[in-house]
Amino acid sequence: MGTKKRTIPGMVRIEGSEVSAPPAWALLQRKLITLMEKAAPVMSRKYADRAGTWYWSDDMDDYYERSYNWCLLYALGGDNTLVDLALKHWNATTRLFDDRDGNRANSLEYFHGTTAKTLRHSIHNEYFSLAHPGDAEWHHMGEGNMAFYDFGVADPTIYENARRAQRFAGMYIGEDAEAPNWDPVHKIIRSPINSSQGPHHRATLNEAMDYLHGGVSLNNPDWKPRRMGSRSSLYPIVEDLQFGWWDDSEKAAEVVGLFNDIVLNADLAANLSATGLVTNAYLYTGDEKYKKWVLDYVDAWLDRSRKNGGIIPDNVGPTGKVGENRNGVWYGGLYGWNSSYGYTRLFHSVMVATECAVLLSGDLGYTELMRSQIKVLLDNSFTREDGHLLVPVRYTPDGWAGDMDDPVMLGPRPLRVYEPAHVYHMSMSKEDYDIIVRLREGDKERDWNEVTFHGDRRADWETEYSRFQYYDGKNPDWPYKALAAQYGQAVTAYERLTSDDRSVDQLIKDNEEPPNPVYTKVLTQTMLGAPHSVYHGGLLRATVRYYDKDLCRPGVPQDVGALVDKLTSDSVGIQLVNLNRNQTRNLIVQAGAFGEHEFTTVRTDSETQPVNSKYFEVTLPPSSSIHIDAGLNRYVNSPSYAFPWHDDGIPIPFN
Repeated sequence: MGTKKRTIPGMVRIEGSEVSAPPAWALLQRKLITLMEKAAPVMSRKYADRAGTWYWSDDMDDYYERSYNWCLLYALGGDNTLVDLALKHWNATTRLFDDRDGNRANSLEYFHGTTAKTLRHSIHNEYFSLAHPGDAEWHHMGEGNMAFYDFGVADPTIYENARRAQRFAGMYIGEDAEAPNWDPVHKIIRSPINSSQGPHHRATLNEAMDYLHGGVSLNNPDWKPRRMGSRSSLYPIVEDLQFGWWDDSEKAAEVVGLFNDIVLNADLAANLSATGLVTNAYLYTGDEKYKKWVLDYVDAWLDRSRKNGGIIPDNVGPTGKVGENRNGVWYGGLYGWNSSYGYTRLFHSVMVATECAVLLSGDLGYTELMRSQIKVLLDNSFTREDGHLLVPVRYTPDGWAGDMDDPVMLGPRPLRVYEPAHVYHMSMSKEDYDIIVRLREGDKERDWNEVTFHGDRRADWETEYSRFQYYDGKNPDWPYKALAAQYGQAVTAYERLTSDDRSVDQLIKDNEEPPNPVYTKVLTQTMLGAPHSVYHGGLLRATVRYYDKDLCRPGVPQDVGALVDKLTSDSVGIQLVNLNRNQTRNLIVQAGAFGEHEFTTVRTDSETQPVNSKYFEVTLPPSSSIHIDAGLNRYVNSPSYAFPWHDDGIPIPFN
């Protein structure tokens, strides 16, 4: 993070000249940023000690998630202190859970609601270990990594993070003898549960029960097992697993052995989220070995999907064969097509891998990996009597599951727009546009112009409906409506923080999740012209990004509002507004989240200039604004965390 103005030779410069009353969206956007940059320190002081450790006990990934988007808010234009706080809390969590440290008692007993749980030191070499295997699978590791990935977005010059990025990636590409997760011959990650200590191949009785039957935590006296397949199954080796097998020691040993051989001795599609971790290392270094690993791994799964009729199998065996441990059956793996979650968790990982492969290769052909899954579901869709479109989300021995009354196993439902929106943002193709239009036309329940939020504020795909409508010309007031709705959420969170007068002892006793008052979904959508990152391990999405030229830092300058108001396959429309009545603001606009795109031209009301660069500069005199229509070549540059003034690569100390 610099503080000295830099001159970057050869950069095309344009200047705002229109002086008028600022648009309402710009005023609200800055108001939202100001509120949240004020709220984050309040949360930090209230719910954590001075070292950054939260007054709370829960799973490790949830600790990391408390401040997962603070660096992103900084990179959009928030205060410098956000990065310092995010680093403090990330490092405190890493120290707390590290197996070399006694920062908080290992095996600490605590309650999460009414469920008894145990806090374990589940980090080894600063990354997820096997001490708590439930954390060491990619749904949870992906969640926990979100904060770490955005350190590179906020400040890629921090040596320890650049070093960690390479070391963590080494655990998955075969460079760490202590973490033999990768089989380079068969192109597989060697277990659904994998870590800094390698793959997990030997489950305990409780782990097997939990993964096969799920339900309320086993530590809860009210635990009620679900039928086999809640999270994974032993099908077809065992077709019907009767309750109570765990009470017979001989039967229990047999089932746990089968679980180890069938479920744990396999790769699964959910491991595709590991591509985010390895791509993160590439963005710091540009080392081709990381790119090669990502593309090799994605190619292997893409080939399996093609050979399986376009649908990605959820399990492959130790020699890379689909259904190798299941007599050729392609479904039944952990969090796979047959699980109670259906496509929900599986699609997160497939989407992360698709985006990483396109980003690193520039080849939009990789969008097939995600698109083919969407098309298979649509090919098996049906409509209710009122024309409402439903898709199956689980696969069973009887084919696609059609039971909509099962309280546990997901039945047919409308296909969420989350993944189609991400694919369309990559390709900007008519094919992907038409998929979303089909979903819209088949939706008889939702008002797509309404701004709504999902119950889980982190994995929120509800905002994508109204965003699509705006860029499709059907929701012109969306920027203000979306920002107003998000501002309402932020105000509620801030008031909750400031009205909480509990003591530290009471906070620890209550053990409630510290409330994160930072919301970045709508800011990402309006400012960067992109859907928010796939929450479970995805990297930043952006059509454009901004840098403060005078302060040499990422984000729009103080008092500047930014709105992407048009998206096409070869152009982007940008509105920039300087709300300051006395001072000029200078900023740099970048093509793509990591400079992966290139601007061809910039057109304003007064002129059109050739650019042929990933950057151009904008000067905004006091109270001025400008509308820019920029031509765009997409995915033509090697991506990097480097900032515009990092001419010779990222200046990482001691590197």
